[in-house]
Amino acid sequence: MSTMTEIDLQPELHSETISLRPMRADGFEGLWEAASDPATWAGHPAKDRYKRNVFLKYFTFLLENGGTLVVIDNVDGKIIGCSRYYSAPVNPEKISIGYTFLHNAYWGGSTNFIVKELMLGHAFKNTDQVWFHIDPSNLRSQKATAKLGARHISNEELNLGGSLAKWMCFQLMKPDWDAFMESRAKP
Repeated sequence: MSTMTEIDLQPELHSETISLRPMRADGFEGLWEAASDPATWAGHPAKDRYKRNVFLKYFTFLLENGGTLVVIDNVDGKIIGCSRYYSAPVNPEKISIGYTFLHNAYWGGSTNFIVKELMLGHAFKNTDQVWFHIDPSNLRSQKATAKLGARHISNEELNLGGSLAKWMCFQLMKPDWDAFMESRAKP
């Protein structure tokens, strides 16, 4: 299968309810608006990311490193979060999906799943596996990732944003994703 360098990391992806498009510098205010509620970061290790100066550093990191897609609500055209394709540190030739956040008003529904469905569908056109790196304290993401069919492979100290930290590494293989999607299609 293809390597990370053969996958378009800045696609435009669409569903009925949301669209994903490449993040641009002129999108700061829209993404900041989605990130500015402290509740959005309550279960996240970076609990202060709702602060403008802290979020600006995060936004700059995402913009400089590429692969970030903003999530847009198709009803009102507002940016409601983002997610990112990036190189898996343990397997640099493999693709990872992460750095995802959605405004807390979009929790509990189907939005996060649709983001993953669009991104995984795009990635699996060119690869046989996708990696996720999840903070050990982020139980919501661990459960959601496992529901997709991903398996917890290892715990690693990785530099995913400027410093070493502990991460849980989940691997989702294409046959497992296909089986999960087939099970969803059955009545």
